[in-house]
Amino acid sequence: MNQYKRLASNTIIFAIGSFGSKILLLFLTKLYTANLNPGDMSTKDLLEQTANFLIPIISCSITDAIIRYGLDRMHNRRKVFSTAYAIFGMGLIVLFASIPLLKKLPYTDGFIPLLLFYVIASSMRSINSQFVRARGMVKLFACDGIFATLTLFIFNLIFVGIFNLGITGFMLSVICSDFISALMLWVIADLRKFFSRKYIDRRMMKMMFKFSLPLIPTTILWLVTEMSDRLFLRYMDGPSGLVGDSAAGIYGISTKLPNLISTISTVFYQAWNMSAILENNSKNRSNFYKKVFSAYQSFLFIAGAFLIVFVKPLSNMLIDSTNYPEYAQAYKYTPILIIAVIMMCLNQFFGSIYSATQHTSHSFWTSLVSAVVNILLNIVLIKQFGIIGAVIATFASYFSSYIIRVYDARKYVPFYVDHTRFVLNLLALFFMSFVVVNEPKGHIPMLVISSLFVLLYNFKYIMITLLRLKRR
Repeated sequence: MNQYKRLASNTIIFAIGSFGSKILLLFLTKLYTANLNPGDMSTKDLLEQTANFLIPIISCSITDAIIRYGLDRMHNRRKVFSTAYAIFGMGLIVLFASIPLLKKLPYTDGFIPLLLFYVIASSMRSINSQFVRARGMVKLFACDGIFATLTLFIFNLIFVGIFNLGITGFMLSVICSDFISALMLWVIADLRKFFSRKYIDRRMMKMMFKFSLPLIPTTILWLVTEMSDRLFLRYMDGPSGLVGDSAAGIYGISTKLPNLISTISTVFYQAWNMSAILENNSKNRSNFYKKVFSAYQSFLFIAGAFLIVFVKPLSNMLIDSTNYPEYAQAYKYTPILIIAVIMMCLNQFFGSIYSATQHTSHSFWTSLVSAVVNILLNIVLIKQFGIIGAVIATFASYFSSYIIRVYDARKYVPFYVDHTRFVLNLLALFFMSFVVVNEPKGHIPMLVISSLFVLLYNFKYIMITLLRLKRR
């Protein structure tokens, strides 16, 4: 199978396993907004982000190494899998040692045991699912995505919707779903034959550590970028009504719709990361990157334009503001967050170059720039503008990382990027965001013209790639 067809095939399989199920999860937003007040929503988001913060530390970001060396035929997959679990076992010691620190966080009171189980269950599922993907069992990987989403949805309906357990119900839903998923993968993929103490290899451990260690702070820094907005909004002084528990909860809800873009990116990235590793030594690597990036960028901007145009009706469909009217204003902050997520997706693409060429330290320092920009701007802007200050800080942080990576990453895989097209697309989306939020006179014709511009300006690049795929 040639490189384009492999990428397309894997993308379709991952899309089947992820996209429909992730849309289903979006409707949980309606369940949460109906049952959790904005303050509880903020606590839920912070607990979720804290778990996501702990997972790369406890697992040593070993899932990235599983993909990198599990796909490489030069390495024994039994050694890769067994060594990954040995590293995870060492990470559990760190997890339990961190309990005194976790107790000092103001929002973890009463949730520490659930938080620990959340981290353990999610780490196990991640290790198992990524190893299944590294073995080329992409259909099973996709089926697991559907299964895990359905179980998460059902458990939320039971624990949050029926039993009204609130934040506790959310945590229990994630734990049960991830544990069941990890167990299912273990049985169906027969992972026990890949796991044994005799396969734990010091040389492999050293290699995986060397690859993964720079990715731990990288992942943490991205999470700091996401988490700091909520923390600053919740605990920092600022304009009345635009900071505090409720403001942080509203901000969290405003990020749900942009996550659709993130879902599209994740689907593509799962397939692209495999292709980037497999094609790392091919002769036409640069041309392959150029064509794929051009189509990927075009698709993101078209998808972003669509969401911005329909942000208000989509938000009304996903958010239940009957019990808590404050949620009705969340859509005003969503358009700029959509553009911010597009920046994040483009950063992921360039991050795949660092993984494929084993320059993961560059992922770290470019992410560090993003985190520093985010924190500094949050301190300045939230105090003055509240929620919109956090939104601007989020975009600026991802944009700063993009500016660096678009030049730095191409030192290792040189390929052409059309900067003019990028700037024009970005300006068009900002203009659409202004029109949607402020609704000036003639706003509908403005939206129609600007959205058509984005569609027509980018569609040809997608068609070029599709035609190339068809010819091959």
